[in-house]
Amino acid sequence: MRSRLPRVSFGTQVLIGLVLGVVLGLVARSMGATADDPNWLSETLGIIGSSFVTLLKAVVPPLVFLAIVSSIANLREVTGAARLAWNTLLWFAITAMASVAIGMTVGLLIDPARGAGVTAADAAAPGRTGGWLDFLTGIIPANVLGLSARADDDGVSLSFNVLQILVLSIAVGIAVLKTGKAAEPFLDFTRSALAVVQKVLWWIILLAPLATVGLLGNAVVSYGWDTIGSLGRFTVAIYVGLALVMGVLYPVLLRLHGLSVRQFFSGAWPAIQLGFVSRSSIGTMPVTQAVTERNLGVPRAYSSFAVPLGATTKMDGCAAVYPAIAAIFVAQFFGMSLGVTDYLLIAFVSVIGSAATAGVTGATVMLTLTLSTLGLPLEGVGLLLAVDPILDMGRTATNVAGQALVPTIVAKRQGILDRDAYDASRRGEPWRESDASEDIVREGEPVPATA
Repeated sequence: MRSRLPRVSFGTQVLIGLVLGVVLGLVARSMGATADDPNWLSETLGIIGSSFVTLLKAVVPPLVFLAIVSSIANLREVTGAARLAWNTLLWFAITAMASVAIGMTVGLLIDPARGAGVTAADAAAPGRTGGWLDFLTGIIPANVLGLSARADDDGVSLSFNVLQILVLSIAVGIAVLKTGKAAEPFLDFTRSALAVVQKVLWWIILLAPLATVGLLGNAVVSYGWDTIGSLGRFTVAIYVGLALVMGVLYPVLLRLHGLSVRQFFSGAWPAIQLGFVSRSSIGTMPVTQAVTERNLGVPRAYSSFAVPLGATTKMDGCAAVYPAIAAIFVAQFFGMSLGVTDYLLIAFVSVIGSAATAGVTGATVMLTLTLSTLGLPLEGVGLLLAVDPILDMGRTATNVAGQALVPTIVAKRQGILDRDAYDASRRGEPWRESDASEDIVREGEPVPATA
């Protein structure tokens, strides 16, 4: 009988990529590579990592539009669709409030500004800031594709606004429902196009282990772990806060709903670790949606709405823990005291502000919104830039975990969670290629252990 080599699981491949990325990054640094003076190895790592993120971002606009239009149409078959939407927003707010409370507690206990290796000369106002009007101006689609152009030294670069795509797709989806039978051909085309986009997405996902090597290796080369030293207490405070959210808050919520903590994290782990190395909730969104449906048992009609919404507005790391601790750091550094009203404002900004700045991604925007609301110097943002890329890894991983958690909890509370999928064995591939005639959504079903 011909023997077969054991197949390495997808999760193991990504873990191997994490290790190789750190090793190759350290090797490149030992060869003299820096962010300003790269060598052949660091450039290779950078190209591999950035190419993967670019591919993910390229598939996000059509995926968001097609998935939400289809899911809104599918909500006709889901009982209590409006209740699902309101429960999702409610749990977004609940988890954000709890996360910001954890962030403020950690900030007050650790005293993050003490012994900081930065001076007032390092302070600088950021190039872009967040404001409450950003929500109103950013939510209106500028065009049917949600694209924006910007001139730079290399020519004209295009970017997409996910919030605008989200609004546009919701409007089109509702229009499909209102149109009725006449919209059936358009809906059939949308479903067919979605299947094609998901097939392309599946091919991109298979590159994740290789991309992990490039993304993490380039991060080590560009920033190095030694940059943590200048803001050691602040870095520790951020990661303690993130660890408490992921390691305490989320498990408590899962246990309160009768769900296995181990099953959740083993099912969501491919998306969490990809978020850590890619530092992009939007770029990770397709994987987050895949594991939420296929490993955690959230119905596709609901997850295809909740996960894209969460990827733009649900950020427990970037919009709750980080701005809370950073605001305390800036206040301490400049010798300013915060009162009870200030802490309540931090909580308010964290719950509401992430939606207000969803059209302009980045924790810097959220931080400037928090500082300006509290009347703290915006120049304090410049103090934290040295360690921001390293912090962004943990922040994004926490964001992604929360974006998978809320749909899972809401689905469980509404009685639509597939417990067989949630409780299935995680051994083997987190996703598997199914027969071409089957719907691609089944590609990610957990593979039971076989003899």
